[in-house]
Amino acid sequence: MKTINVVTLGCSKNVVDSEHLMAQAAAAGYRVTFDSNSTRAKIVVINTCGFINDAKQESIDTILSFAAARSAGRIERLFVMGCLSERYADELREAIPEVDEFFGVRTFEGVLKALEVERKAELETERVLTTPRHYAYLKIAEGCDRRCGYCAIPLIRGGHVSVPIETLVKEAEWLASQGVKELMVIAQDTTFYGIDLYGKRKLAELLKALCRVDGIEWIRLHYAYPASFPRDVIEVMRDEPKICKYLDIPLQHISDNQLRSMKRSIDKAGTVKLIADLRAAIPDLAIRTTMLVGYPGETDADFAELKEFVKEAKFERLGVFTYSAEEGTYSADCLADDVPESVKQARADELMELQSAISYGCNERRVGRTERVIVDGCVDGRWIARSQYDSPEVDTEIEIITTKRLRKGAFYDVRIVEADEYDLTAELI
Repeated sequence: MKTINVVTLGCSKNVVDSEHLMAQAAAAGYRVTFDSNSTRAKIVVINTCGFINDAKQESIDTILSFAAARSAGRIERLFVMGCLSERYADELREAIPEVDEFFGVRTFEGVLKALEVERKAELETERVLTTPRHYAYLKIAEGCDRRCGYCAIPLIRGGHVSVPIETLVKEAEWLASQGVKELMVIAQDTTFYGIDLYGKRKLAELLKALCRVDGIEWIRLHYAYPASFPRDVIEVMRDEPKICKYLDIPLQHISDNQLRSMKRSIDKAGTVKLIADLRAAIPDLAIRTTMLVGYPGETDADFAELKEFVKEAKFERLGVFTYSAEEGTYSADCLADDVPESVKQARADELMELQSAISYGCNERRVGRTERVIVDGCVDGRWIARSQYDSPEVDTEIEIITTKRLRKGAFYDVRIVEADEYDLTAELI
């Protein structure tokens, strides 16, 4: 049997793309492996990320590693797909001739053709899961119609294209049949879902449809956009028990000066009102957000305003990125990158130090509570789980104290007994 190794880099959207590719390859007779440095597979496909500089470098390093294996005869064919090759295919072909072919983000058919695989339409909603079997990502749209000043995603992945509701429900049903209990709903902008297909935002309707899928017990919403946030989504999150009281909504900043320059289509007042509305409707909501510091023109006053906002908002989860200019974007083409790198990093560190205390306070308030958790696995004899307030790999983990053998992917009730800044300890009830 022919073996193919699909190496996936970057975000969860790339994970879904790779999983669909592997399902088609497996149906054509390939034995598929994934995310392996091994060169035992004679055909390797690398799904790259090209979003920020660190991700680009990781992709390039991975390509070079397998290109060396190709030159040494340890692998026979090497293909590269995804965001990096979408943006830089010509440069990559010239620099790394060992790669048989480069494909972009919307050339799925080309990759299959290179693998001599005939695409099967009946497999459209099937995948080879690379996540633990109890959770999976559900990509509801491709691309983005936003034009944020710093972001190259629309240049790479094109405009927003929604997947029809009936297709997504069918995919969710298939995932449930494979043992998936938790769905992470993802897109570049999930709140924009449906406008291109139905003439209006349909995320709330989609979420209701997914809640009716037997076997799916948790539905988690990622990558919401704050501008024009659909209010019916708040109602669905409040009323549907399957939807986790969790929202990933990147805000990026709070200063009106920065929000205007970033072209975020929302101001400080609108952001503050949205957070207040979410908290009022869903009192136990856990909000994950990200902030971008060091964007062109960010003054000390802008940063002070951001710090004060983070203090007041007390986000349960917060990540911080430093600005880097991405060619082709508004900020790279039109604005001077005038914040020194040392200042960018100092601001990021200061914000994360602030968030550390906030995160500890949020976790400490959970001590004594009983929560339903899902077990992700056993690490060094410790059972690790998550609550509905935590997404895998990025959020708080809960270590369960028990002498019993638990089941991976099963739900249990636990009592939180100890907290630190980012993790919790609980006892089995």
